Amino acid sequence: MNCLTRLRVWLCRIHHCRGFGVQSPTDYRFVRYVINEHWPYYAYEQLGEGCGWLRRKTGELMLRISNWRQPSVVIDQAGYADYMKAGCRSAIVLGYAEAVIELACVPVDCRWEELFSWCNAGSVVVVTEIWRSPSVWKQMLQHPAVRVSFDLYYCGILLFDPSRAKHHYIVNF
Repeated sequence: MNCLTRLRVWLCRIHHCRGFGVQSPTDYRFVRYVINEHWPYYAYEQLGEGCGWLRRKTGELMLRISNWRQPSVVIDQAGYADYMKAGCRSAIVLGYAEAVIELACVPVDCRWEELFSWCNAGSVVVVTEIWRSPSVWKQMLQHPAVRVSFDLYYCGILLFDPSRAKHHYIVNF
């Protein structure tokens, strides 16, 4: 992804910075203090050396989500296991499992319908590179189990809490 594309994406989403337009206090805290946290975390320096900017940025997000969620089991199909393990050292990292999902990081071209069947109210699924396949991302958003979604352009975050109203947020990440 070149600099002009990155600049265009950032300018198109500038009115979605730092939680502006997010009315739910829970979602605002998630956007403000997990997604758009700018303070350095304890493991940033050790992780991601030699990676590209997008992989490092997404990895740091995965560390913050893992730290926020504190899952016991993590499913990683996108290659961010080291970041998620740094966020929650007690988590067991699996490539794929037919078990209740607490936190999963998957590419946009995964078998998401099967994955969603293993999600419960506390599940968080991060879908990487949603900009490569926007039609698949839109299909994921239409799934009845998905209640809250965050479109970060580079990746998407799905929450499955059935007590929440269905809502989709666009976030400048």
